[in-house]
Amino acid sequence: MSQRQIVQVFEQYQKARMQFVQTVADLSARPQNIEILQNAGVVSMLRPLMLDVVPSIQQTAALALGRLADHSDDLAEAVVKEDILSDLVSSLASQNRFYKRAAAFVLRAVAKHSPELSQAVVASGGVDALVLCLEEFDPGVKEAAAWALGCIARHNASLSQSIVDAGAVPLLVLCLREPEMAIKRIAASTLSDISKHTPELAQTVVDTGAIAHLAQMILNPDAKLKRQVFSALSQISKHSVSLAELVIEAEIFPAALACLRDQDEYVRKNVTTLMREVVKHTPELSLFIVNCGGMAAVIDYLGDCHGNLRLPGIMMLGYVAAHSESLAMAVILSKGVPQLALCLSEESEHHIKAATAWSLGQIGHHTPEHAKAVATANLFPKLLQLYMDASSSEDLQLKSKKALKSILEKCTYLPALEPLLYDAPSNILKHVACQFSKVLPHDSKARRLFVTSGGLKKVQEIEAETGSPLQEYINAINSCFPEEIVRYYSPGYSEVLLERLESYHPA
Repeated sequence: MSQRQIVQVFEQYQKARMQFVQTVADLSARPQNIEILQNAGVVSMLRPLMLDVVPSIQQTAALALGRLADHSDDLAEAVVKEDILSDLVSSLASQNRFYKRAAAFVLRAVAKHSPELSQAVVASGGVDALVLCLEEFDPGVKEAAAWALGCIARHNASLSQSIVDAGAVPLLVLCLREPEMAIKRIAASTLSDISKHTPELAQTVVDTGAIAHLAQMILNPDAKLKRQVFSALSQISKHSVSLAELVIEAEIFPAALACLRDQDEYVRKNVTTLMREVVKHTPELSLFIVNCGGMAAVIDYLGDCHGNLRLPGIMMLGYVAAHSESLAMAVILSKGVPQLALCLSEESEHHIKAATAWSLGQIGHHTPEHAKAVATANLFPKLLQLYMDASSSEDLQLKSKKALKSILEKCTYLPALEPLLYDAPSNILKHVACQFSKVLPHDSKARRLFVTSGGLKKVQEIEAETGSPLQEYINAINSCFPEEIVRYYSPGYSEVLLERLESYHPA
């Protein structure tokens, strides 16, 4: 056998290996092929090809494994069980940029599924290898590494801490300054995923100067970048007053309010979320956002969107109103109540209705004036209906009941209270009767109206337990009227009159 023929055998073998990995990589790109490939034992076949002497075969094998692991956690677990991760990590440092991209893709595809699989990536030394990739010159390698780190960080605080300990944060902040948009986006996203878990992790991100770099990008024309920037700022702000103040000091507002008119709905949502996370901490931070026009802008925004996009705006109004009477009045004067009333009637999702009911409770529970603003928007019947509706979620029933009770305890606007006499159950009715018993003794016009509208008659029909608070309030209401009027409107009084008529003999 000649030398040429011997070499040919090796060339054919190499060609066959290349053809095999290329075909598997192509097949694994289509979800319908995954199960067949898995049953054929594809993962264990690809492992030796990851260590092939030919770089292009290694890269394509890694790509195929990444696609397979990306598809399901079963396959990701198979990759871990075959001990492929340690092979990948150990060969990362010495390989070219194409292999590094593919290897980072495999680590990302495994890590994204669960904290346990992410932990396997950490245990294999994957995080340190990915952090080294962040220092690579090639933008594609940087992007792939930052993305994989984000997939690990998003699961929990301890995984995020392992990324921080490996020295990733300063390099991710440097990535924000790269010219490539894709790297900026993924770096902002990963910093957001690290910051979200604990105040300490957020502080670590802040200490590397991330806020200043993020703040410079809030008006960038790229919508996907802005989404991630506002998400990261929200995740930093949510933990504490001091972190929220650092975000405010970066002079993001009022400039960021322009993004509430952005064409991208998630940019708008994330700006609103940032404001929600800032205002919830203190009255001073709330006042800052109100004074720079943030609240009025959010109320307008609520009129232009639907569904979950409304949720942060609804909650923001509640947080602002919760702090003080004057801030709650600012929500009322900015026409926040009619907008929340619209949200309550238009939205079908129970968690959105529950948040709206909660916010209305925060607005209306301060003083009679605040309660009247909610009452005149005809919201009592709606809140009562949501509380009474058996199909409402437990949380929606609870929030509607709490909001209704807290507003009723301050409400002295009787025309809004009277319909509740007819519909409310006794645990709500006692709050309604209590308010009537407070107002009627001091208002003769209201007493007259209470009689002519049928309110007094309805009160006599209420069946209350003797000695109960409800009975005491009914007695207090009755004591505001002459005894004969109370008797006249009591159930059965017409029969008593007829009996007297029967026994009456004219002279």
